[in-house]
Amino acid sequence: MHLKKLVVRNFRRLRNVVIDLASDISIFVGANNSGKTSVGHALQLFTGVGRFNIHDFSAELWAEIVAFGESGEEGDASLPKMEIDIWLEIGPDDVHRVIDLLPSLAWESTLVGMRVAYVPRNPAETRTRYAEVRQRALDAVAKNDDGAPVFDPSPHNLREFLRDRLHDEYELRHFVLDPARFDANMVAEVGYHPASVSGRERSGREILNGLLRIDFLNAQRHLSDSPGGSRAEDLSHVLSRFYGRNLEQKGEDIEALRALAASEVSLNEHLERVFEPTLKSLSKLGYPGLSNPRMVIRSALDPAKIMNGRDGAIVHYALGADDGNPDPPTLPDHYNGLGFKNLIFMVVELLDLHAQWLAIEDDRPPIHLVFIEEPEAHLHAQLQQAFIRKVMDILALKDEDRTHNTSQVVVTTHSTHILYERGFRPIRYFRRSRVQNVPTSDVLNLSVFYDSTDPDIRSFLERYLKLAHCDLFFADGAVLVEGNVERLLLPQMIANAAPRLQSTYLTVLEIGGAFGYRFKALIDFLGLTTLIITDLDSVFGPLAQDGEDAAHAQPEEAEPVAENAPALDADAEDMDDEDEDAPEAAGKPGKACIAGHPGAATSNQTLLQWLPKCDSVAALWEATAEQKTQARANDNDALVRVAYQCRTDVTWGDETLALAGRTLEEAFALENLKWCQHKDRKPLQLRIARAGEKDLTTLAERIHKRVQAKSFSKTDFALALLAEDPINWSVPTYIAEGLRWLETEIAPPLLDDNEDEEQPQGGGREPKADAAGDEVAP
Repeated sequence: MHLKKLVVRNFRRLRNVVIDLASDISIFVGANNSGKTSVGHALQLFTGVGRFNIHDFSAELWAEIVAFGESGEEGDASLPKMEIDIWLEIGPDDVHRVIDLLPSLAWESTLVGMRVAYVPRNPAETRTRYAEVRQRALDAVAKNDDGAPVFDPSPHNLREFLRDRLHDEYELRHFVLDPARFDANMVAEVGYHPASVSGRERSGREILNGLLRIDFLNAQRHLSDSPGGSRAEDLSHVLSRFYGRNLEQKGEDIEALRALAASEVSLNEHLERVFEPTLKSLSKLGYPGLSNPRMVIRSALDPAKIMNGRDGAIVHYALGADDGNPDPPTLPDHYNGLGFKNLIFMVVELLDLHAQWLAIEDDRPPIHLVFIEEPEAHLHAQLQQAFIRKVMDILALKDEDRTHNTSQVVVTTHSTHILYERGFRPIRYFRRSRVQNVPTSDVLNLSVFYDSTDPDIRSFLERYLKLAHCDLFFADGAVLVEGNVERLLLPQMIANAAPRLQSTYLTVLEIGGAFGYRFKALIDFLGLTTLIITDLDSVFGPLAQDGEDAAHAQPEEAEPVAENAPALDADAEDMDDEDEDAPEAAGKPGKACIAGHPGAATSNQTLLQWLPKCDSVAALWEATAEQKTQARANDNDALVRVAYQCRTDVTWGDETLALAGRTLEEAFALENLKWCQHKDRKPLQLRIARAGEKDLTTLAERIHKRVQAKSFSKTDFALALLAEDPINWSVPTYIAEGLRWLETEIAPPLLDDNEDEEQPQGGGREPKADAAGDEVAP
């Protein structure tokens, strides 16, 4: 038996969500304020732990509450309610445990469910009481000469009235659900009313608590390095509490009683023995490892306080190797770092919660659900991965307990290291609504994506995301870039061309044109706003022309650029390609060519298979903004835009032509042509020898050959450009336009209308003119 599904309605951001839970571990991810923690709070409140607050109602319902207070008896307004449907999946051996939840004798299913609703006790009486309180408040206020109150007293409306009286006006009610009356999305038939459990031998709360125990390990663990902090909790206190609740205690251990009377040595041996399983559990997570001190439990040896007070058992860290010395040199627990403190704390707390559940002898709830909030606090990447990898081992059940009981874990996290350690299946993605001023979320089950996606694409995505550790599931938007150069330069390009994007949460994926389309399924599933920055990747098409048009062709012997090839020596004399004046071979289909070659095609699979689905360079240049955009059909669908090199006006001397680069480096060189050809720009590797003697067409061809040459290092180009003052160069037009589009979609609006000035086409800044003595144009 395990908790299969939760359906939450009208609770905070969770207006109406279905959450599928794995039988072992589920990982809740999403941007901040997307509702992950609210799920745990909802379970606490609906199972009777704590009190509801008026702010627990979804914000959209506040107007309904106010309207009901102002309506008359004949009005259509009604008081809203909050609900949670709890669905359990059971096996044949579990039927006797859920008798109270069987909807009828004709029940044939593996699901049983209970609805817990927080509903008004008597809406009409609530409205009457509000009206009376409101009137008394008005009567008590002094009046002006016209008889009107000098101010409007509280409560101004029913919402304010319920703010202080919600618990008196609302109550929890429990209902049995019939799975046959629900569809696959857990939506009930029209007109279906579940049966109440009132009047049965056990109350709804008793039935639910008899099946499900819920515990929480909160994110605010208040560990501290400083001694005596008011909110800090040291490990010694945690272990003393753990001992007091779960382990063999001194009153039942003759050896311990003798130790108390005899010697500190015997008592320490006792503590070592009873804590041995706990320390072994820690060892599964790689602690202490090779270079970290071992943890040792020492008694304070005050017989009146041992193991009962805050400082009854004190954690020490033994220095040096474990050579069997019963009394090694030690340091107290506050001398260890916060990371290991947090790890030890979580393990001890989990073992404590687990042991308390197993200690219930009569009518133990068969399901133990533990919520762990943000376990990554203070933990480095490897410890995060070790924890999430081994957490189920720590809570593993043995022997008979394994047959009749289930431990389930829900982890909420912002850690990519935790996320990708487990793959797609456990991920539950909380996605905030994009409708303006509507604070709601929905929940996506990544196991559905896993099962419905082509296995090759799915395996590629899992391996890539695990290696890249990107924060795709926590971002406002994504930027898919061609390669390392774009990734390195993107922050500066954003600052130049679309500075408001600096106030958003972006994730940047380096995917290349050959693999970008493989992200389509995941982007679509998550509904992310995405900009794809890719290359034209022009190649000779099947109709490549010979003769005079062959002058544009790339030599057959040219090979793709090596990413880390040695850069040209910035201090050497400029040298053009050795075969500059050699006749160029006719193009073969599939070979790289300059973008403007007649009949050129694209080899970029993203442009071919995703957007805009054009195969020729001419068609790509003619593509409209609509063709380059994957629009939304619904508010939460993905919105995707592609950006690639298109023709822009390039000026060299007195000559101006519409040209486009094949790659980022070419596009940058053409749109910053005069600046790149200056003698101080040698480190960029884009300066062509005797450039002033060449016409614009020839210069563009030489730049194309330079970028395609094996000696050209793209990474060195990016690093050299970062060393330049960014005010002196322009962002290539295709990237600037794409970034501004993304800025419009996801960036917060400008606070000052004066800041919204039109920016230059090249990306926000025009390059500074060279000094008169440094002119390089012909």
